[in-house]
Amino acid sequence: MAPRRARGNGWLPLSRARALEYATPMRWTVPNILTVLRLVAAPGVALMFLYFSRPWADWFALALFIGAAITDWFDGYLARAWQQQTRFGAMLDPIADKAMVVIAIMVITGYSGMNPWLIIPAAAILFREVFVSGLREYLGDRAALLKVTPLAKWKTTSQMVAIGVLFLGTGLAYVEAGRPPRAGEGELPSTIGAAGMATGAGLVLIWIAAALTLATGWDYLRKALPHLRDEGR
Repeated sequence: MAPRRARGNGWLPLSRARALEYATPMRWTVPNILTVLRLVAAPGVALMFLYFSRPWADWFALALFIGAAITDWFDGYLARAWQQQTRFGAMLDPIADKAMVVIAIMVITGYSGMNPWLIIPAAAILFREVFVSGLREYLGDRAALLKVTPLAKWKTTSQMVAIGVLFLGTGLAYVEAGRPPRAGEGELPSTIGAAGMATGAGLVLIWIAAALTLATGWDYLRKALPHLRDEGR
């Protein structure tokens, strides 16, 4: 007997296609596959520095990060164009984005000599991502209130562009120096060469990304505040 759904005071049988949709926990559509590949690529960025010498590790990490960032646009576009939006994709897409950003920032800050111009915006970005994730978990069924906004999409784009430019800067710094940085030297160059220009642009972009990140975090907190008040107060 086919599953039924409620309609008014009666019940109507679901179509076979809809019944299969309810019975299948996940659909391996092209957009979902791209999202899973992006999630897998996130730790791959860090692994590049374990299995390859520099500056090859920088270039491979940059290529992997750019390729994964491109899939972030394609999976959403294809899901809408082909009418293949799924709950699995909606759940996994922001997780893959956050994993990419968090892991890449961790790698860049680790190779930057703890440069304060990078640490401050990086800490702001990581704080917001953890805070909003915890907020969504607390809200549970009401987490739909924190749906992705156009500003949040710009936030993610700015983060990925900034991280890509910073990876370019670290790779060029290694090439221009012709050697690994000495102790206390740090990794982010201070010269005006190609590495310095790329890194300077990356630092400006990461501060812009941090500002957008905090703005979206405040927007989500504002929307959630009515649901965080104790009853009777």
